[in-house]
Parts: sequence; C-alpha cells; structure tokens
Amino acid sequence: MSVGPSPRGSSDTIFLENVNFFGHHGVTKAQQTVGAWFSVDVTLTLDLTPASLSDDLRATVDYEEVARRIVEIGTKERVNLLERLAGLLAEALLREFPAREVRLRVRKLTPPMEGLHAVPGVEITRRR
Repeated sequence: MSVGPSPRGSSDTIFLENVNFFGHHGVTKAQQTVGAWFSVDVTLTLDLTPASLSDDLRATVDYEEVARRIVEIGTKERVNLLERLAGLLAEALLREFPAREVRLRVRKLTPPMEGLHAVPGVEITRRR
C-alpha cells in the first residue's frame, strides 16, 4: 500500500507536552526574583507526508530542537505576562520551523499566589 501526498488542508501535527523550565516571569518583584516552574505544550501543524515516505529526519521538524528553543526563550527572556511569553514562543517557532500553525499552552506550575492553589495558563494559536 503506497501513501500518496496528503490532501490540501491536511492537519498533520507534531506535538510536545510538558516542556518544563524555570523562569523569572511575572508582574510582581517577588515573581521576578524568586521565579517559578513553567510548562509548555506545543502543537505544530505541517505536512508530514515527506517524512512518512522517506523516514528521514531532514524531512520533518526535529522536536528536540523545538524543545530546546522553548527552553532557551523561556529561560533567557523575562516578561511580565504569560500572554507575552506565549507570543514570543509562537513567533519564534513560526519563524524558525516550517509549520503553518503553532498552538501553545503555557502554564505557570508554581505561581506564588497567596492562599491559592491553581495552575494559571494561556493558550494561543498563530498561523502564517
């Protein structure tokens, strides 16, 4: 059985869940100084037909490189809002990888919220 090219508008995806890093993002001085653990889930939409036919890493997106970029941006940049962090990540991934669409969930796993136990987050989708 041969696999032909994927149909127009195909929705092949590569995803990574729980890319974790420690960062100093937040509005308050305490959040910026103490820091927190963050977790990112990312889905890249692209045509995976070339990789499925060739079994060649060069025909797809290397998810290890995606994870490295997420950690690099998350640990080197400092922003106030999760929304800004998600936007920076989405912009970089669309610029650096051949995805038509990037969907990101960014969560602050250890937020210093007095008396509250919750995991805040944002989800964004960006397209070319």
